[in-house]
Amino acid sequence: MKTYHVYILLCSDDSFYVGMSSALEPRMEKHKTGYYKNSFTYSRRPVELVFHTEFYDAAQASVWEKRIKKWSRAKKQALIDGRFDDLVNLAKKKFKD
Repeated sequence: MKTYHVYILLCSDDSFYVGMSSALEPRMEKHKTGYYKNSFTYSRRPVELVFHTEFYDAAQASVWEKRIKKWSRAKKQALIDGRFDDLVNLAKKKFKD
């Protein structure tokens, strides 16, 4: 059964990059070596893999990749840290009175 990985990289400028791949190790090598010169991570190397999870369905992995990309930095950090209970509260929008 083929697996798909959704992953988060910590870049040298302290930004996060969220991606998806069916071959995680070769994809990480491409990020680290700057294989794609026009990519987000090229000028932000070195990069460090700080989170990844596996899916057996490419469509589901793609949905999660897109979802995580939209999250705030704080919510991504909670996911990375394994603070799953915090994810709900970080998802709530704060309204001004």
